[in-house]
Amino acid sequence: MRVLVTGGAGYIGSHTAKALAGAGHEPVVFDNLSTGHKWAVKWGPLVEADLADKEALRKALDIHGIEAVIHFAACAYVGESMQEPGKYFRNNVAGSLNLLEAMKEAGVRKIVFSSSCAAYGMPESLPISEDHPTSPVNPYGESKLMVEKMLRWYGEVHGFKWLSLRYFNAAGADPDGDLGEVHIPETHLIPLAIEAALDKSKTLSVFGTDYPTPDGSAIRDYIHVSDLAGAHLLALDFLDRVNNQALNLGTGNGVSVIEIVKRVSALSGKVVEPVFVQRRAGDPPVLVADPGKARRVLGWEPVYADIDACLKTALDWRLNKGALNRFDHDE
Repeated sequence: MRVLVTGGAGYIGSHTAKALAGAGHEPVVFDNLSTGHKWAVKWGPLVEADLADKEALRKALDIHGIEAVIHFAACAYVGESMQEPGKYFRNNVAGSLNLLEAMKEAGVRKIVFSSSCAAYGMPESLPISEDHPTSPVNPYGESKLMVEKMLRWYGEVHGFKWLSLRYFNAAGADPDGDLGEVHIPETHLIPLAIEAALDKSKTLSVFGTDYPTPDGSAIRDYIHVSDLAGAHLLALDFLDRVNNQALNLGTGNGVSVIEIVKRVSALSGKVVEPVFVQRRAGDPPVLVADPGKARRVLGWEPVYADIDACLKTALDWRLNKGALNRFDHDE
């Protein structure tokens, strides 16, 4: 299939574009490059445009003969969403509406949506299954849930086939070294911990040591980015065979922030000495997925379920000369 990958120049989108090409599909990346990277678009054409431009979306769908969409493009910083909610509803919700309308007009009815565990809010039970109440505690999570609700109605009214993938903490890098995690600014724990290990001028802040967890730090479910890409590929293949629904993507294993710091220190051979600071508002003590439904529906199994395997690919990427250059000389 020819697949439009919105946000395909970003971290998870680019890994998914590579997976699509490897499976014989043709990915067409649609990205405004506000946070994505031109060097990460290697497996198909790039349409440099914004979700706000409905005409550009319609042209991309028509010119490239698109048969399905994988939708990643979104603003994705929880803290920023608390300061600028309008930005998140404008880009994530209104932008997605433009995409769905353009798809409807072009006769494209298949979409895999990149959602988030932020749709659940504060967990009432663990591990978190798809039956857990959805009650977001920030505009980012609310925007993802709103798009899921739009998908439901586009399915009911316009016959769209869709799957929404709610994933937990994306981590790691392409094992071949072609791609990795590069955010400006970087806010994710694992690349920040690796940076602190390799560059003693950098400090790593650990937010909260008084959580009700074994070591006092927050626990998260880290899912390798290549496993996420594989799940999107499976979801695309299963769209015609399963009901429209949301699925969790995670390992089902929780790892604490302090344990991540220890593992990065061990793998890099460089001691990371974090700075302990107060909790961030709205950070749950534990977020761990129940991924059983994705396994049953898609037959999906994480390949990099072991946290060290996940961390090693991230470290290898950061040590790679090309990755170092990209941090400083992005296109």
